[in-house]
Amino acid sequence: MEFEATRDAYGKALVELGRINPNIVVLDADTSQSTRTNWFAKEFPDRFFNFGVAEANMTGYAAGFSLCGKIPFVSSFAVFGSIRNFEVIRTSICWAYLNVKIVVTHAGISVGEDGASHQSIEDISAMRSLPNMTVIVPADSRETKKAVFACIEHNGPVYIRLGRAKFPVLPEASFKIGKANVLKEGKDISIIACGLMVFEALKASEFLEKQGISCMVINMSTIKPIDEEIIISCAKETKGIITCEEHSIIGGLGSAVSEVIAEKCPAKIKRIGIKDVFGTSGKPDELLRKFEIDSNSIYNAGLEILNDRL
Repeated sequence: MEFEATRDAYGKALVELGRINPNIVVLDADTSQSTRTNWFAKEFPDRFFNFGVAEANMTGYAAGFSLCGKIPFVSSFAVFGSIRNFEVIRTSICWAYLNVKIVVTHAGISVGEDGASHQSIEDISAMRSLPNMTVIVPADSRETKKAVFACIEHNGPVYIRLGRAKFPVLPEASFKIGKANVLKEGKDISIIACGLMVFEALKASEFLEKQGISCMVINMSTIKPIDEEIIISCAKETKGIITCEEHSIIGGLGSAVSEVIAEKCPAKIKRIGIKDVFGTSGKPDELLRKFEIDSNSIYNAGLEILNDRL
């Protein structure tokens, strides 16, 4: 199986876009080697700006670039580029509906040994709460490249959440903002996942199918606007839904799906995610197990739904 970090795909995509569109500028907050924006800086030094550890200033300048007709990409670690930066994103970017692309890396607990201070598990919740903001969590490197290219065609603020670790590369699939992809058809359980959890969902579906349980697996890479049509279809056509995210169960994918179900088509649902606690230091695989967001946890949630123990 091929593995590639989504941040690496972002760095490559930026360079490609930079060659195509001279209006693209890139801003970073002293993390360019880690976010891979240094690849853009090497080829286009006059269109790259390092603001040091001053994320709010960086985002304010991005607003100015946008007002001057440029397309700014703003990058940092997720915990700094979203939560620390929230008020400026809200007032200077979203309120004004400016064409700024915020692409963060090192999201979730898969950051690993850096620990709770650097493990952003609240950023989807924060960003999806903002009017005018589009929120995307790609499942792998291929989808990352497509999302970065797609956000150029979308006028308005976009938040793209990427990881640090190398993710498995999934089979080629189409990408459209606001539309989910059905990776596997099934009639018993629907598993809706985003980011690296898509691969965990696919593994869990294999375990469940060995028990005679048919699983639909959906890559919900756009968290906002969410694909309500496919969620309603899952609620109607299967016996329950499992949501899977490398994020708090509060405010993220699980909440977004639950909101649709509560209003449009009530159904059983089990949320796999971080259970209202902070992260901790450890190896990514160990942390997925510790916080019960690995494939085995998804498998157990599937059995709970079918055994009506929710």
